[in-house]
Amino acid sequence: MCELYSKQDTLELRRKHIGPSCKVFFAEDPIKIVQAQRQYMFDERGDRYLDCINNVAHVGHCHPEVVKAAVKQMELLNTNSRFLHDNIVEYARRLVATLPEELSVCYFTNSGSEANDLALRLARQFRDHQDVITLDHAYHGHLSSLIEISPYKFRKGKDVKKAFVHVAPTPDTYRGKYREDHADPASAYADEVKEIIKEAHNNGRKIAAFIAESMQSCGGQIIPPAGYFQKVAEYVHRAGGVFIADEVQVGFGRVGKHFWSFQMHGEDFVPDIVTMGKPMGNGHPMACVVTTKEIAEAFSSSGMEYFNTYGGNPVSSAVGLAVLNIIENEDLQGNAIRVGDYLTKLLNKQKAKHTLIGEIRGIGLFIGIDLVKDRQKRTPATEEAQHIIYKMKEKRVLLSADGPHRNVLKIKPPMCFTEEDAKFMVDQLDEILTVLEEGIGAQSESVISENAPCRAKMPNEAHSLEWLDDGTLDPRENPSRKRNGLCTDKHSLLSKKLKT
Repeated sequence: MCELYSKQDTLELRRKHIGPSCKVFFAEDPIKIVQAQRQYMFDERGDRYLDCINNVAHVGHCHPEVVKAAVKQMELLNTNSRFLHDNIVEYARRLVATLPEELSVCYFTNSGSEANDLALRLARQFRDHQDVITLDHAYHGHLSSLIEISPYKFRKGKDVKKAFVHVAPTPDTYRGKYREDHADPASAYADEVKEIIKEAHNNGRKIAAFIAESMQSCGGQIIPPAGYFQKVAEYVHRAGGVFIADEVQVGFGRVGKHFWSFQMHGEDFVPDIVTMGKPMGNGHPMACVVTTKEIAEAFSSSGMEYFNTYGGNPVSSAVGLAVLNIIENEDLQGNAIRVGDYLTKLLNKQKAKHTLIGEIRGIGLFIGIDLVKDRQKRTPATEEAQHIIYKMKEKRVLLSADGPHRNVLKIKPPMCFTEEDAKFMVDQLDEILTVLEEGIGAQSESVISENAPCRAKMPNEAHSLEWLDDGTLDPRENPSRKRNGLCTDKHSLLSKKLKT
């Protein structure tokens, strides 16, 4: 494997020249990746890892058709979109063909953050309203305008929510305010939005937009109950606002049955603005905002030109076209259905076997495993989740954990993921859960002291967690610092059982 520096030298140079807030996966023992193909990544020693988390390499790492398209166009021309070129209009034509007819106007950008920032500008210009309703635990990008509407990034006790931001409860029917036993959770959660709008109006404020991922990713792989988006859209439209569907992480056929995740909510639901990014270029930086002609014309009427130097450039558009072709030619939506269904069945069998698994949720190749200390109380198994992702890494499987309690294992692999990959991943997870449950006595109620105000180390690992004054884990700790450690008392079986 080709590398400029040894792993240690790379780490030292990174510490010296890369900002300290730019974290790496598995900080205590980071992986140095030097090559990737399809759903596999390789370190500097040539060890192969199964990639279960990279929804950016949508059609597979270094897909030859994507590489070929980029090189071919790069040899001819790359320039900005102020010059006429066929690629941008052909890509726009192909892209809007996958969307409802109303969504017909494109603005190209380079990242999902840029796309969501522009979506807010479009929404606010439309009727000159300013306020935004967002969901709790949401993340929409790293720009200042988006951090303001991303509760996932709010720092506990340090960030003051802006007056124009309104946070609605996440429509989570497993751990949220209204659960699966509620008669109509969709209406109940939508009514929360309705009340937010009412209160905003009473305070003289006007709603510009409601923004939500079609399936919440950083929030813990949450799928809203059927009918929720329709009701929310009704209330938001009535208030003069628009509905922004953030498809940056979940679009381009990941759910299998539909090209866009919002489409699984029914043909009677059409967002006013859709944003997209990550998988769009299979690792090449490109993103887009698609909206209606009416909203686009209102944006243009401001008199301010919109120009993005690299957005929609000929190379990016060629790459985007290659990705669309591969999704269709390799039947990756069909693969998402087949492999996703198979993987979900395997995981549900593990749920029946392992009490640490509280819920399996997802659709297609977007699946979450909600880990719990106690199924009745649904107590998040945060430390255990972090332990598992490190142990999976040792078995050459890359997983991540997320959600407000960092206890949800996220599965969102490249779309070429196979049934054999699914079986291998689940087999490794089974082995780790078996050892872990033996170690912590997961069958009993006296599992791990949840209130021990300490920092402890897992065998072979020393990953710090943030603890609040009352000794409980801070559920809003920055995900880049979510390294695991189990706090146990002297009676715990953990140290006896998990030595490796």
